[in-house]
Amino acid sequence: MPILFVLFIVVPILEIALLIQVGNIIGGWTTIAIVVITAILGTYMLRQQGLATLVKAQQRMGQGEMPAQQILEGIFLLIGGVLLLTPGFMTDAVGFTCLIPVSRAFLAKKLSKSALGGGWVMSGNGGSWSTGAGVGTPPPNAASPKSGKPVEGKVIDGDYERLD
Repeated sequence: MPILFVLFIVVPILEIALLIQVGNIIGGWTTIAIVVITAILGTYMLRQQGLATLVKAQQRMGQGEMPAQQILEGIFLLIGGVLLLTPGFMTDAVGFTCLIPVSRAFLAKKLSKSALGGGWVMSGNGGSWSTGAGVGTPPPNAASPKSGKPVEGKVIDGDYERLD
């Protein structure tokens, strides 16, 4: 089943059904109030967590490190903010999960591991590959981003700009 079909057809139908069920149990106006309150609370949390993530990213860049974790967390903040502004209880649950620092960091680490294949994580020390044990060793079958040729052994790749 294509993901766009699920996102634009199935999720809204499930959200409407859930809103109707909750409205029948606790009342329509109470349901609307909860949806509005979660949107307001989500906006507040998004601002707070977004600023905290931005500060962490600036600190990492100030130390000469790549803020890869903070960039991924920023993506999850964006997703969480959109989901919290979308009316519904399921989207609110996923949105709040993206805004809570512990779960957001967990999701970002999982995404980085799966995106870079088999637990390899790009470190912030000049672009070397790291598994935690052997910094500077590329993952198996890695290719140079510039030439596309297979890479073996230690790799140091980077750009610099001289500021006088």
